[in-house]
Amino acid sequence: MKNYIVLLFSSLLLFSSHKPKDTTPKKPKLVIGIVIDQMRYDYLTRFADKYGEDGFKRIIKDGFSLENANYNYIPTYTAVGHASIYTGTTPENHGIIGNNWYDKYAKKFIYCVDDANYTSVGVTSKGGKKSPYRMQTTTITDQLRLAQNMQGKTISIAIKDRSAVLPGGHTANGAFWLEGKNEGKWITSSYYMNKLPKWVKKFNKSGKAAAYMSKPWNTLYDIKTYTESLADDNPFEGKFRGKEKPVFPYDVRTLKEKNGNFEMIKTIPAGNSFTTDFVKAAIVGENLGKSEFTDFLAISFSSTDYIGHQFGVASKEIEDTYLRLDKDLASLFTYLDIEVGKDNYTLFLTADHAAVQAPAYLQSLKIPAHYINSKELKDYVNAITLKYFKSDKLVENISNYQIFFNKEKIERLKLDANTIAQKIADEVINFDNIYKAVTARTMQTAQFTDGILHKLQKGYNQKFSGDVLLIPSPATLSSYSRKGTSHGSGYSYDTHVPIIFYGNGIKKGVSKKAYNITDIAPTLANLLQIEFPNGTTGKIVNEALK
Repeated sequence: MKNYIVLLFSSLLLFSSHKPKDTTPKKPKLVIGIVIDQMRYDYLTRFADKYGEDGFKRIIKDGFSLENANYNYIPTYTAVGHASIYTGTTPENHGIIGNNWYDKYAKKFIYCVDDANYTSVGVTSKGGKKSPYRMQTTTITDQLRLAQNMQGKTISIAIKDRSAVLPGGHTANGAFWLEGKNEGKWITSSYYMNKLPKWVKKFNKSGKAAAYMSKPWNTLYDIKTYTESLADDNPFEGKFRGKEKPVFPYDVRTLKEKNGNFEMIKTIPAGNSFTTDFVKAAIVGENLGKSEFTDFLAISFSSTDYIGHQFGVASKEIEDTYLRLDKDLASLFTYLDIEVGKDNYTLFLTADHAAVQAPAYLQSLKIPAHYINSKELKDYVNAITLKYFKSDKLVENISNYQIFFNKEKIERLKLDANTIAQKIADEVINFDNIYKAVTARTMQTAQFTDGILHKLQKGYNQKFSGDVLLIPSPATLSSYSRKGTSHGSGYSYDTHVPIIFYGNGIKKGVSKKAYNITDIAPTLANLLQIEFPNGTTGKIVNEALK
């Protein structure tokens, strides 16, 4: 009997030592969102032979890449993109319908993050009078803080104020952006804090901005190897003030005086390196990824957009910018490995929009491409209302391819706004390079399930959008300048962007399935096992998650 008891006890010990291990994945200590302003998907493939192994290639190889990811709304602008990434929904819900837009109630243009209720912190100018209050829904960053009873930190960083404010959500512990001009300092708003943290003050005093501005911008590698781009001297590029031609090298030290002093750092690759330096300082200064709670670090690299606008997507300047950014990313990933731990963070990388080849360049190749003169369009619309309704004062504003009515004038003349809208939509389609025109009433009463009108509907906000909405022809820009490029449309050149997930909880792999930019936030929410942002319309990318 004694031997039986001993045997039984031994068996119990053996059983207990072999109980199933907890297979629940450990949550990341830090989530990093990386948005590269104006990055086309093909920048991943076009420059691949020149990328190193530790930047873009690292997260593609060891992460999960969505090769067929697109923006699913119009317009594709910076503020709208950042808001949509982090809210998991489109302008119809989150309310950010542009960078700037016409406020039909206040009857003036407004900027997406301006807020006179707050003051600048770190500078005496008005550059810090910002907040996210115009964004109507929560973000993934908000939801993470709510899920942890407001524990854990959210820090958001970008050269552009809107690219820092909107990703941080309504509850960020800090959002920081660059005051250029004569400052070259990272600043914030009293919405977040009353004084800059010590680590920010220390960084601002470090002289890094001045050091970057003292160095010339030349190509990282021999310019003869930049065979993926047009000739350095071509007629489709803009140029810096004070320089005769848009060609390498750029003597930043002498050019900065005529190009806004520290404003110029935004428009050269050094702006991305400078941002990376500041991000590293934030990781240490805020002790990100060091507590029992999950922190969130939102980063946006803005210089890619400034350079893309000026030089175009086929320029040697943009190629060099991405080769240098690849090195900045490699440096950041290595830093995260050391400071947070390779298995302790999860990140995603995407873009807020892409960009079109310079229409003038496409025209030179006999590819259909166009420019629209905004004044001529306005005159054309006014002529329509004069012809059919005996007044050319019925339209109050035309901007962002939206027509806003003077409702008071229409009421005084006892006219019907819906009738006017439909007539304009019917007639303005005859204006050169306007492809489609629909009324707000159509947006409210019809349901488009695919195509370009579906994207227009996803970007239409009943409260804020105009009375008639226009879609230009493909490869069309509203601009007087034929230099450089822009974005804003619902066509693939503006909507197709990278989405790469990497790190804790993420599988290795690739997908060619169609996904939308709004799928990032719910995917992260599922990974973190928290509630979706409250306006979410995207879906979980199940195949990316372990």
